[in-house]
Amino acid sequence: MSEQQNEMSFLNHLEVLRWTLVRSSLAVFAFGIVAFLMKGFIFNDIILAPKDPSFVTYRFLCAFSKFFGTQGLCIDEIPFIVQSRTMAGQFSAHIWTSFAFGFVMAFPYIIWEVWKFLKPALYEKEQKNARSFIIVTSFLFFLGILFGYYVITPLSINFLGSYTVADEVKNNFDLSSYTSLLKASCLSAGFIFELPIIIYFLTKMGLVTPEFLKKYRKYALVMVLILAALITPPDIISQVIVAIPMIALYEVSIKISKFIIKKQEKEKSKTMVK
Repeated sequence: MSEQQNEMSFLNHLEVLRWTLVRSSLAVFAFGIVAFLMKGFIFNDIILAPKDPSFVTYRFLCAFSKFFGTQGLCIDEIPFIVQSRTMAGQFSAHIWTSFAFGFVMAFPYIIWEVWKFLKPALYEKEQKNARSFIIVTSFLFFLGILFGYYVITPLSINFLGSYTVADEVKNNFDLSSYTSLLKASCLSAGFIFELPIIIYFLTKMGLVTPEFLKKYRKYALVMVLILAALITPPDIISQVIVAIPMIALYEVSIKISKFIIKKQEKEKSKTMVK
């Protein structure tokens, strides 16, 4: 009888998970439709904006360069064009880009759905932190998206768009290649910025401790530098710019893990006293 109840309980969980995925997918689809209808704004003012030499990141780098008496970081031209070489190329890019925007805009709702799914397994005190969890998780994700858009994407576009192996070889990039670079840069940065949240839950589960994070800090630094090298152009300045916030996130994660451990020890000591 107990096995049958456990089986039913497991099936009920699967049913709840199914509807969680369905509602999340519908939210992405709904926001994707909104993004689809905003084609002009999304492509002209967002997607293609980092290709313009007057983009805010390039202007900031130029001003930063002039502050030190040089114009080494100033950009006058990004010598490539974006083209579509297939019949359905532009329509396909429009569809998939709209879904990517839909996912980004629906992210807080998706996190809320995930929280509702996990809620029965949490303590009452933890259930009360739903609003804080959704706000912090969404904030970190959007902060990562902005970092990917305003830092990683323009650095990558400027380097790859200007890189040539010979004068005879011209850079004419396909639209899908360009949008894939932008989406990968933004979404990967968005998920990387969730590191403190991941460390929070791993610490709560007893899988990670502050001592563990401190012990392997030097290895984490190497991994950060490798990751920065993979998602940025192969120049030191770009890698340092990307690596700094990642290192900061790791240090914040250590503080969070330390806070959780202290809190757990206090609660444990109170329980023992009672």
